[in-house]
Amino acid sequence: MAFVIDELQDDFQRTSAVNPSVNPSIHPSAAHIADSHTQLYQRMVRDPECPETLGLSRAWLARQLAAMDPAKAELPDDPRQLYAWMDANVDAVGERYKAYLARRKAGGKREMFMTRSHALHFLAQVAPTKLVDGSWLYGSLRHQGDARFEPLIRTYLEELGMGDESQNHVTLFSNLLRATGADGWEPTADALYEQGAVQLALGLHGHELTAEMAGFNLGYEQLPYHLHITAYELDELGIDPYYFTVHVTVDNAGSGHARQGVDAVLNLMPEDPVEQAEFYERVKRGFLLNDVGISSTSIASSFDPGEVVVEIFQKKSRYGRAAHADYCRIAGRTVNNWLSMPEDMPEFLQQLQAQRWIVRHQDPAQSKFWGLLSGAHACMFGVFNAFELQAIYDWIAGDCEAYLPGPVLPGREARPMVNGRHLGFRAAQRYASRHASRKQAAAATSDLIAQLAPGSHYTPEGLAATRAFAEHAYATPVA
Repeated sequence: MAFVIDELQDDFQRTSAVNPSVNPSIHPSAAHIADSHTQLYQRMVRDPECPETLGLSRAWLARQLAAMDPAKAELPDDPRQLYAWMDANVDAVGERYKAYLARRKAGGKREMFMTRSHALHFLAQVAPTKLVDGSWLYGSLRHQGDARFEPLIRTYLEELGMGDESQNHVTLFSNLLRATGADGWEPTADALYEQGAVQLALGLHGHELTAEMAGFNLGYEQLPYHLHITAYELDELGIDPYYFTVHVTVDNAGSGHARQGVDAVLNLMPEDPVEQAEFYERVKRGFLLNDVGISSTSIASSFDPGEVVVEIFQKKSRYGRAAHADYCRIAGRTVNNWLSMPEDMPEFLQQLQAQRWIVRHQDPAQSKFWGLLSGAHACMFGVFNAFELQAIYDWIAGDCEAYLPGPVLPGREARPMVNGRHLGFRAAQRYASRHASRKQAAAATSDLIAQLAPGSHYTPEGLAATRAFAEHAYATPVA
């Protein structure tokens, strides 16, 4: 592995000699970009073929790989045991999910997302990684025609939906962000771009780092426990879980991406024992890149509803600091004055509570402030998007679980209730489809009855309608 890293660094220096702007010692701004995961990420997305981008990402990736300790990779010592390792992971995840379902059935609370806004915030925070889904395999395309790379190429094309927009993973996630109002809340924390930067850098250089690319893919395509929980709880909160459920199915260990990941590693494994050991060590380094950055479970567990609401008010303050009349004063200050100082938003929210504009841990309908936001004639209609409204609503409701997950908000259709409970996303879709079918059937029956009238039943159209009505009326019910 040391040889591979040295080779990458040498190539970086050669690129620097040709294009001095690549050399951080000559171009300070380039060094800054290399140190910022966010800027490197954005550069790799916007201008991947630029020599400077290639040089920076190559050196950055080499440093990441050099920091990995193969001994810490939780992989079998013998690569021939990888299938058994995969199956053991499937069994372990299955048992954990079974226990989770038992806890929920017994009345346990959600374990990943407290509220709907918590889930939406999670979607926004993981976006930098999800919006480059599959990118680590881009380099495999350069080996098209080499049968050893076929599992990796097939996996990449399936991540792209084989050209079907409705199955393209990045499109699916982008649509989910837009549909929920979570778009526009891209994270600002640099660490949240690190994992996405790893995947993009592997995509640019994986054609050379084949063992590292295969090792990363091996780890990423194994089904994690949190994916089950994410899909289950998103559905429960009325959010389309399809992006996550499709990964549960397509990544299956029987014939999906998890198995293809093992196939690829073994296909590429050299026959010479010494070379095989060196190759497998590189696979392990690539595998460990899965742990770089902030994990999905850490992102979910770090959610603070109060901090999110403060951030919402700080973002909006710039646009509302001159939009209010002066007759309303909060703690002796006009609303415009409060909003002119974003750093005062935590205190502003405290004062709104002190003066009973916001009454927390109760039905938000009891808060005068919520009345300004909600309803057809609300004077602040349109100021906040669907995600922001949900976050404010959930924050006000607080511990008052009877009112969660909330009312109908702009951009969000009402979910039907059955036995006093809101239906999940999938159940609501089935409910709507079933009722639409009934309405269509009722309309069709109405048309048939009209043609069975005394003045028209003997016509060719009336006779055809009579047959159709009889078949429907006397059809044998399906058990």
